[in-house]
Amino acid sequence: MGEDETAQVMTSLGARLRAIRQARGLTLAQLNAATGISVSTLSRLESGQREPGLRHLLPLARAHRLPLDELVGSRTGDPRVHPRPFTRHGQTWIPLTRNPNDGLHAYKQILPAPAVARTEWTPRPEQGSHEGHEWIYVLSGRLLLALGDHDLVLAAGETAEFDTRVPHGIANAGDRPVEWIALYGAQGERMHIRVRPTGDD
Repeated sequence: MGEDETAQVMTSLGARLRAIRQARGLTLAQLNAATGISVSTLSRLESGQREPGLRHLLPLARAHRLPLDELVGSRTGDPRVHPRPFTRHGQTWIPLTRNPNDGLHAYKQILPAPAVARTEWTPRPEQGSHEGHEWIYVLSGRLLLALGDHDLVLAAGETAEFDTRVPHGIANAGDRPVEWIALYGAQGERMHIRVRPTGDD
């Protein structure tokens, strides 16, 4: 990064820090509690009256769960993500985030059409559980989510959000491929489900 670009980043950094905080719905007091940076210092950083150092930026990046270069707006080069699809348990996974090992990560997932249509005698999907939280948004097709004792069918445009400590499994509930976006996050998120149940459960 050249001197001119550095100066431009520093000039706009205060407004950027304020915009990021407000986009996350945080008050200065809440950010103070998360970072240990005083409210007065946070206010001066956002107004441009104080130039931030690493002792400010590192706690802010952690609190906002952003890479440091993204926090300050210094990321340069090609902004596109170049995913490398892979197959796991019969599904195609397409990464949608640059670094799926840090914090929240996203995938597009695809299940092919079943060889034989599902019936009421078809076994339920195999279930597993693990620490974490998952959010699903169906793009096309019909996705069967076996969540605990309930079988739920999600059609295009429907979502489910759940604690992954609850046993869960998925299957294609239709006669064509099903595609969905899945977000995986840390444990402790709020759980709610908005789907259409199957049967009389």
